[in-house]
Amino acid sequence: MKKVLTIAGSDCSGGAGIQADIKTISAHGMYAMSVITALTSQNTTGVSGIFNVTPEFVSMQLESIFTDIYPDSIKTGMMSEPAIIEAVSESLKKHNAANIVVDPVMVSTSGSRLLSEDAVNTLTEKLFPLARIITPNIPEAEVLSGIKISSTDDMKKAALIISEKTPAAILVKGGHRVSDATDILTENGISYVFSSERIDNPNTHGTGCTLSSAIACNLAEGLSVEESISKAKDYLTGALKTQLNLGKGSGPLNHMYFLKSY
Repeated sequence: MKKVLTIAGSDCSGGAGIQADIKTISAHGMYAMSVITALTSQNTTGVSGIFNVTPEFVSMQLESIFTDIYPDSIKTGMMSEPAIIEAVSESLKKHNAANIVVDPVMVSTSGSRLLSEDAVNTLTEKLFPLARIITPNIPEAEVLSGIKISSTDDMKKAALIISEKTPAAILVKGGHRVSDATDILTENGISYVFSSERIDNPNTHGTGCTLSSAIACNLAEGLSVEESISKAKDYLTGALKTQLNLGKGSGPLNHMYFLKSY
């Protein structure tokens, strides 16, 4: 069985973060492990509180995992403090981690800021060089590239700018700002367009976490970056198609949509 590690924050409502990652990894038939970087008090309407885990304890969690059940791929999500990002980066380097998917979580679906300003530089300098692929959404890509994004051409420009800072592939996710179903990948200076069926579903809580975790699962199987993205988008489309409607805000996905209900 392939083993996938998620390094992210906990979402007590179960729609995003560690909980969404574990559901996604399990749905792919893989063994899920987690390193929790923060506890969040949140639901479908917003984030009301964040309690960060100490960098030292983050490192302890990583050491426990890497010295026992070595992961085939890794997904990183919310890390709101520079010291936590540094702790994660050092551990990943120490243990020669591979197939790292970095989801640079800065803003939640509900619009709540999840990454401090001073942490952005640390993320770019310490973690980006270790990644195989980085998956910013439109607001995150604007921060990382320094340009305004209002079209797919802008997405391509932003991906190219971000790619100058790291050898990793860059996947700029269209989202509601440009197109729900179109993402732009830049790898080795070449841009690729990924378009899929547009699903009319307002419940998108945790879509970014889910997509990046699915990509990590596919990389663990030995697929290329392009293949991993394509399959991950198919999985996300299926999770959206079931039109799960929970909560008063932007609700979660049905990660186990293919399982029979009893």
